Amino acid sequence: MPSLSARLIGWLLRTTGTYRKMFSAGPGMVAALEKLRTAPPLPTAKQMRAAYMTQTVFAGRQVWTIAPSDRTPTATVLYWHGGGYVYPAMEGHWAFFVSMAKNHGWRIIAPLYPLAPEAEVEEVTGFALSFYCDLITQENADRLVMAGDSAGAGLMAATAMLARDAGLPLPAKLILISPWLNVVPNHPDQAHIEPRDAILTLSGIAEAGRMYARDTALTDPRVSPIYGRWEGLPPILAYGGGDDILVTDARALKVKHPAVDYIEKAGMIHDWPIFTFPESRAAQAEMAEFSKYGAQ
Repeated sequence: MPSLSARLIGWLLRTTGTYRKMFSAGPGMVAALEKLRTAPPLPTAKQMRAAYMTQTVFAGRQVWTIAPSDRTPTATVLYWHGGGYVYPAMEGHWAFFVSMAKNHGWRIIAPLYPLAPEAEVEEVTGFALSFYCDLITQENADRLVMAGDSAGAGLMAATAMLARDAGLPLPAKLILISPWLNVVPNHPDQAHIEPRDAILTLSGIAEAGRMYARDTALTDPRVSPIYGRWEGLPPILAYGGGDDILVTDARALKVKHPAVDYIEKAGMIHDWPIFTFPESRAAQAEMAEFSKYGAQ
């Protein structure tokens, strides 16, 4: 059974609809997009004091580095944030980054990539691959971990596939948190899970997926990486939650690529490993161990 805090937060989010309003198709989603375009969440003053943070610019986009301020990093992690390809990094992402830097020694490189509907898949994946190419001129790829949550995990997978197909050096490992791998929510189990999902709706992710794909086929692996070729990629650690409509994507990945180390927890909401539940803290420790320099 999920911990009390996990059940309580799930209940509160379902009751208030705080995130579901953001991920429901229609005027509510449009209003949320406009609001967050005007004032996207950024690290707070307290978070800036809790970790060492720097900001640079690549191709006109902010790139944040969050690192421990009191020790040598245990891993360097290129992280692509979630948000349905339409939302910027949220408060929970910044809190997660600081927690991983402070508690587990991660040095996180987080590009704030272009977003739909202003940008579409060609531009977004082009930016991601260009950034990765630039990064591996400065960092050893075999000491780099690439990670992401939700849509960020999808972008991470697409980027890894593009890098492999281009013959580029690949990261040492990949971490996918509640990955969004198929932008068409057509799995029959998703309709049964949706009432329990505290964050996402089927109509919302379908609309976001169409915004992101624009004129590209929804089955193109850059849009829906589940349709891509997963062979020849680095070792993968993936997480799914039983109360998340995207859990069907994570399960499909495990079926398609059995070598994936897949961890699913019953009753867990979307993106649960980046929260602060006991289950989240355990997952964060697992990710930290998986990603350590030289870890097998």
